[in-house]
Amino acid sequence: MNSADFASLLCSRLCHDLVSPVGSLYNGVELLADETDPDMRARCMELLADSARQTANKLKFFRLAFGAAGGFGDNVDTREAQAALEGLFGSDKRTQVEWQVAGHSLPKGAVKMLLNLAMIAGDALLRGGTLLVASEVHNGATEVVVRAEGPRVLLDEQLRSALTGGVTLEELTPRAASAYLVHMLAEEAGVGVNIMEEEGVLVFGVTLPG
Repeated sequence: MNSADFASLLCSRLCHDLVSPVGSLYNGVELLADETDPDMRARCMELLADSARQTANKLKFFRLAFGAAGGFGDNVDTREAQAALEGLFGSDKRTQVEWQVAGHSLPKGAVKMLLNLAMIAGDALLRGGTLLVASEVHNGATEVVVRAEGPRVLLDEQLRSALTGGVTLEELTPRAASAYLVHMLAEEAGVGVNIMEEEGVLVFGVTLPG
C-alpha cells in the first residue's frame, strides 16, 4: 500500500462520518418539499439546520485532523483546534470536553495528533463522560495528553494495534486510519504512543521532541 492508498482510507473514514448528517439533509429537503403544515415545516427546518451544523462541524474537524489546514506554515492556532473538537462533540450531550492546551499555537503535527487521539478517546466513551485534552511545551518538547473518563470506556483492539504500529498498511481499515496516522506522526518524530488503561479511564500520551 502506498501513500495514495492510505489517503483513500482516510477519505473513506471521512465519508463514513459524513453519510449520516448529509443523508439527513437530503431527507429533510424531501420532506420539506411535500409538507404543507406550518408546524411540520418549522420542525423540518430545525432538523435541516441541525444536520447542516453537524456536517459543517465535522468538515472543520477533519480539515484540521486529516487535511492541510494551516497552509504551508509549521504551526496551527490551537483556538481553531479547540473550536473544531468542541464542534465535533457538540451534539453529544453525554460527553464534556475540557481543553487544557497551553498557548495559542502548536506544531501542525502535534495538533493532528491531539485531534485524532481526542476523536479516538471520545469514541471509546461508550456511555459518555469527560474528555480532557491537554498539551504544553517543556524545553522545546511538546507533551500531548488525552484522557477519557466515564462509566464505560473501551478502546477497540484494532485501533490499539494501529496506534502502536501493530498492523501493516495492507491490514489497515478505514476505521483505524486515524489511529495509524497518529502512529505515523509519532514514528516520524522517533517516539511512540503511550496508552494507559484503568477501570473507566483511558489515557493517551506522547512527547514530541523539539
